[in-house]
Amino acid sequence: MYQGSCLCGSITYELSSEPVKVSHCHCKMCQKQHGAAFATYARVPVKDLVYTSGTENLSIYNSSATVARKFCKVCGSSLEWNAGASLPEWTSITLASLDTPYQPENIIDLCTETRVSWFPNNGSG
Repeated sequence: MYQGSCLCGSITYELSSEPVKVSHCHCKMCQKQHGAAFATYARVPVKDLVYTSGTENLSIYNSSATVARKFCKVCGSSLEWNAGASLPEWTSITLASLDTPYQPENIIDLCTETRVSWFPNNGSG
């Protein structure tokens, strides 16, 4: 089991399974939401993600017709990305919000056509 939380600690969650896929997403929406070169997400079954506290502080922003992004309305921490109807059984949690150590075996890069030019080695090293 893995545990995670937002920056202020008001929202906590547990994952009851190992993530099945971890990725760095370089799309413009992830860059803007995270204020960073990319966002790193770990995919898990929806049924295996349980918010254990602070759900009253969980806010949802629909960044497109098919994507819902969940974040803490107190501290702004990004927590979850969900594709809704296109992948209803899966969700992705922000890897940096984990409090329990987790070492993915492999991290893939997505949306590399919109990589930022200023990131060291442009994400290739």
